[in-house]
Amino acid sequence: MDERTLAFINLHAVLGGLAKLCELDGECKKLIEGKEISIGISVKDGPEGTIRFSGGACTVTPGIERCDIKLPFSSCKKFNGLIDGTVTPIPSKGFTKIGFLLHEFTKLTDKLTEYLRPAEGALEDPQFFEISTTIMFHLILDAIAQIGDEDKVGRASASYIVDGDVRLAIEGGPEGYIHAREHVLTAVHTPTETPTSCMVFTSMRAARDLFDGKVNGVVCVGQGLVRMSGMISMVDNVNRILDRVSMYLA
Repeated sequence: MDERTLAFINLHAVLGGLAKLCELDGECKKLIEGKEISIGISVKDGPEGTIRFSGGACTVTPGIERCDIKLPFSSCKKFNGLIDGTVTPIPSKGFTKIGFLLHEFTKLTDKLTEYLRPAEGALEDPQFFEISTTIMFHLILDAIAQIGDEDKVGRASASYIVDGDVRLAIEGGPEGYIHAREHVLTAVHTPTETPTSCMVFTSMRAARDLFDGKVNGVVCVGQGLVRMSGMISMVDNVNRILDRVSMYLA
């Protein structure tokens, strides 16, 4: 596992999950009501991005221009330590707004962890299950793009993906697509009307079982839990990258 790739996943996929969290969880949505603040994360030799809270919504975008609070990290390993709870960041900008970082932001990340690493029995609640699985779907979509762009093995698979869009969806649930252009992958969290290929889970349960490692992709296809169409070679190589997501998110 590559620390630099993990840093890109942690910023754009894991912390990127805050966007859906604030959209889907009423408690979290209320927590950011009226907040106009942004947190810039800058990792030496790694990713840069800004988590922005504005208009009752959260967005995560590349770059750190005009951030209110800046968190610098001297290495990808240090930033990854923030995510696993072993490193405490020290802001280089925005000390007067550190209260948001210590209170609201910490509550959001704690809630995100609850959904991504649910306690035993938590998934038995239908609403929790749906929110958790939806957040995981979008996180995995972002992770596929980051691994395809940054990870050595992932880049090898991406090199075989022709230009176009691979639609990923859960029937009756969330959807998005991986946009491929000159073997660079980008995750897009909105529907596409003209996919080059498709990979659709027949249910939230089928998707969840794959996300949790209870079944593999081959079994899902064999049992009809996943439908594929279009240019199958694109789906096949996206699946190869998907296999590496569990390694990074374990």
